[in-house]
Amino acid sequence: MEAKAQVLDAPAMRRALTRISHEILEKNKGTDSLILVGIKTRGVPIARRLASKIEEIEGVSVPVGELDITLYRDDLTVSNNRGEPEIKDTRIPHDVTGKNIILVDDVLYTGRTVRAALDAIIDKGRPGQIQLAVLIDRGHREFPIRADYVGKNIPTSLNEVINVELEEIDGLDEVKIYENK
Repeated sequence: MEAKAQVLDAPAMRRALTRISHEILEKNKGTDSLILVGIKTRGVPIARRLASKIEEIEGVSVPVGELDITLYRDDLTVSNNRGEPEIKDTRIPHDVTGKNIILVDDVLYTGRTVRAALDAIIDKGRPGQIQLAVLIDRGHREFPIRADYVGKNIPTSLNEVINVELEEIDGLDEVKIYENK
């Protein structure tokens, strides 16, 4: 499948994440009570990058968690030969009760992943607030969910696919749009 367009390259992605970091600090009036929680898989390195940028700006280390939403999905499918869902690890470094949780993901599409993540977080405790940061918002919501922080809005058609590649996983930073034929 050939890309229609590259919508973010590495410098553009870095600028978007820097802006999101500043917006998080502004809205939350600093780092008190903040926990960044990346939704597996690509939300985790994005959350780590945001935490690193926040530490650069404020000089304060913000905890980063990893959230596996496999069992919370309403479209649960099995991905192993035993017919069971494949569970990845969820690690949240602190109790979420009373904290401001920033859920982090790469692409916001239908909202189903975020809905599952909300259920997973609430099972861990009662946060003071949950906010959502995404690198890309492509539209086509099926749930009444919106991101608080968006790197780039990319309106897409239903037959287009957004592909986010990250250095930590894919060896390069870029976001491309593809036509799904």
